[in-house]
Amino acid sequence: MTTVLDRREDPRSGSRLERHDVEAVNKKGHRELYASRQAIYPKRAHGRYRTVKWVVMAITLCVYYGLPFVRWHRGPDLPDQAVLLDIESNRFFVFFLEIWPQEFYFVTGLLVLAALLLFLLTSVAGRVWCGYACPQTVWTDLMIAVERIWQGDRNARIRLDKEPWGATKIFKKGMTHLSWLAIGLATGGALVFYFRDAPTLARELVTGTAPAAAYLFLGIFSFTTYLLGGIAREQVCTFMCPWPRIQGAMTDRHTLLVRYKPERGEPRGPLHKGPDGKADWSARGDCIDCKACVVVCPAGIDIRDGSQLECIQCALCIDACNDIMVKIGRPQGLVGYDTVAKQEAKAAGQYQSLRIIRPRTLLYAALIALVGAIMLLAWFNRSVLEISVLPDRTPPFVQLSDGSIRNSFTVKILNKLHEPRAFTLAAKELAGATLTVVGIDSSKSAQIVVPTDTLRELRVLVTVPVRDLTKLPDPSTPFTLAARDSVSGQETGRRTYFRKTNTSHAATGGRP
Repeated sequence: MTTVLDRREDPRSGSRLERHDVEAVNKKGHRELYASRQAIYPKRAHGRYRTVKWVVMAITLCVYYGLPFVRWHRGPDLPDQAVLLDIESNRFFVFFLEIWPQEFYFVTGLLVLAALLLFLLTSVAGRVWCGYACPQTVWTDLMIAVERIWQGDRNARIRLDKEPWGATKIFKKGMTHLSWLAIGLATGGALVFYFRDAPTLARELVTGTAPAAAYLFLGIFSFTTYLLGGIAREQVCTFMCPWPRIQGAMTDRHTLLVRYKPERGEPRGPLHKGPDGKADWSARGDCIDCKACVVVCPAGIDIRDGSQLECIQCALCIDACNDIMVKIGRPQGLVGYDTVAKQEAKAAGQYQSLRIIRPRTLLYAALIALVGAIMLLAWFNRSVLEISVLPDRTPPFVQLSDGSIRNSFTVKILNKLHEPRAFTLAAKELAGATLTVVGIDSSKSAQIVVPTDTLRELRVLVTVPVRDLTKLPDPSTPFTLAARDSVSGQETGRRTYFRKTNTSHAATGGRP
């Protein structure tokens, strides 16, 4: 296998770029455009940003694993799980929110808001989401931490991989993979808990009485967590995730990024002390080429080569470099969060302030406010009573023995309140019409009880007597079929058509 390195200067930023053109030559002499993955052994970092990452990991994992077991009282007839994707009943519960299938636009709005927030965050601080809170980053960090427990830090892991297979190596590698599988199992188990009552499903999974689908998806989620977090790691971010290629459109010269400061670090070279035990810094930069920033990087890149696709802005290189600067007695910040504009201004002997508020960020903030306002308006105008009316098509109408005409409809009433409700139905704007609900005794004022948070389907017959048919001049007469809450008086109706002859309206199901 041969590797060609092409190093050159980027004329726009002055940073060094590196291109790898890799050609593999097999035993038959044929060239293959594929190179095997080079193993990366990230060294454990210590410092401010590593601490922040540990805190974010702890919080996000606690939320993920614990949220399905948080209870939220909604009444006797509804699930009391705070966050539940109730596939069986086609509902989505998030604390006080309840979203029905016909209200999926709320989920769409939340996804749009999340995307815009990601755009805004990226325009301000680059891939900070990727470096700290992305699930792939969190679980990869967790897998690497477990790997260190069994195999040791960077140097110990490198030595272990070079050793021949023996009892010690088999034990350490085996325990590492078993631990990764256990993490994957816990991750997959927590995910399936979001789709059914968590305590109940947990008991069923342990006793073997859970649905087959639960075991199937538990296995899928467990394996994908093990594969992506334990085996693939940085390859997911580099080759599978589209965001590294998209985020370039969200950043500009004023975006805060983790950057090496060549104006301070160059020319670099090993540290040499004079006879007095002190180093001479007058003709050289602060970078001593120790590669501490490289060995802590989970993607295995050199931040000194400038912005790169693989960089997830985790800032561990900042901690590693600061630690070295303290040891050699130089100021911290050789690697740190900075902008291209500030670096260019400093190289020209000028000062450039940090510009967070600029047209790009203002646009994203305005879009977030607009989408949020639209969602709030839609939520506050959300109806807790819905009705749908579907006329029968075959036959479109029936003429009774006394000459009256009857139309039949399928009516669905949706009660979104967390309590049972009684309704009455009425045919409005249809002279002389009488209404009959199949299965409901009309002597009891046709009270239709819809249980808590339930959709009830009814068959409704609307009849117009002979004496009133002359008041309906058109073959299809529009009218409103309305449902009225017997207690609150809230009323919701749907327009439909009463047909008395076999017209084109009848052939299209009553649509005008």
